[in-house]
Amino acid sequence: MTQLINVNTLRKTLLSTLIASGLVYGLTTNTAIAANYDFPHLETVGTSQVKVAPDMAEISVQVSLTKDNAKEAKTAVDEAVVKFIKRLKQAGVSKQDIQSANLHIQPQYHYPSNQPKELTGYSASRQLTVSVKELAKLNDILDSALEEGINRVQNIALKSSDETQAIEQARQAAIKDAKQKAHSLAQGFDRELDGVWEIRYLTQHPVQPVMMRMSAMQSDMAESYQYGEVSVEERVEVIYRLK
Repeated sequence: MTQLINVNTLRKTLLSTLIASGLVYGLTTNTAIAANYDFPHLETVGTSQVKVAPDMAEISVQVSLTKDNAKEAKTAVDEAVVKFIKRLKQAGVSKQDIQSANLHIQPQYHYPSNQPKELTGYSASRQLTVSVKELAKLNDILDSALEEGINRVQNIALKSSDETQAIEQARQAAIKDAKQKAHSLAQGFDRELDGVWEIRYLTQHPVQPVMMRMSAMQSDMAESYQYGEVSVEERVEVIYRLK
């Protein structure tokens, strides 16, 4: 006896199996949802990219020193941090733009072969995060950090004070792109749009540029770094009903 299988039931069963097994990622928010629409529709994706020149930076630096005892290690690290903060204030960096992390102290051991471990000293470390509002001062600030005993530059993130405006500009450009595509496609197929049914939007994160060293033969070290552009990308997905 031949058994008739309902197509919709089979589709739902298959989709449930895929979701349960973790094989569907993003499919439920795109293909699966679209497949359940029982009315004529049109899907478009609007994208855009806006680039702005960085004029700010956020740096994370750390001082890590090892001494014979914990007190000496703490004192040496604290002195380096205090001197660096003083240099920062002299460079015009406000107190609100300086974040100093807590002190971390760890014993250091030597493990000789077939012998008990030996305490060799204590390592102390502190991390600072500094917002540099004037990019032209970045090179001097990094130099002063090294001069005052800061021995690790962990991260340099270039930013723009116009980033919020650039994000809004990119978002509106992505919306405009989605609209133009929808109208063009509908007109090309002799159809008319009947309003927006659904909008899907996920916040995008600006792409931070990398600070790159230029030619080492240049005499002016302050100009030996080049800064890329902060790239802001936006994406919006829109579903239109068709008349």
